[in-house]
Amino acid sequence: MKNRTLILAALFALIAVIFGAFGAHALKANLDAAQISAYEIGVRYQYYHAMALFIVGILGILATETSFRISRKFLAFASVCFTLGIILFSGSLYLLSCREILGVTSWTWLGPITPLGGLFLIIGWGCVLLSVLRKN
Repeated sequence: MKNRTLILAALFALIAVIFGAFGAHALKANLDAAQISAYEIGVRYQYYHAMALFIVGILGILATETSFRISRKFLAFASVCFTLGIILFSGSLYLLSCREILGVTSWTWLGPITPLGGLFLIIGWGCVLLSVLRKN
């Protein structure tokens, strides 16, 4: 779990920086203020939760290799939830913001995906809390 989580964290952080730069330089001229705002929220939450994945990965290492007592089961579930949350929450915001540019204005199913992704992010944080409260 720990290596995969740290790899995902680095990958999501890398993509967040790339998407942030792309939004600031290439998309600002093509999107209105509401679309830019939604896009920036996607980037921000992706970056925050990439950092959360780093924390989960480091906690997993501490739980495995030291006497640090924390539930690895809940950490593993938090990693899955954060990953799904980033993909669904941030990914849907990117697509919603750029629907017109991408020619996918008919994709009405994107709207409900965003709160589902947010729910996964919330559950992920709950799992981090439980991992600390419920030691192995």
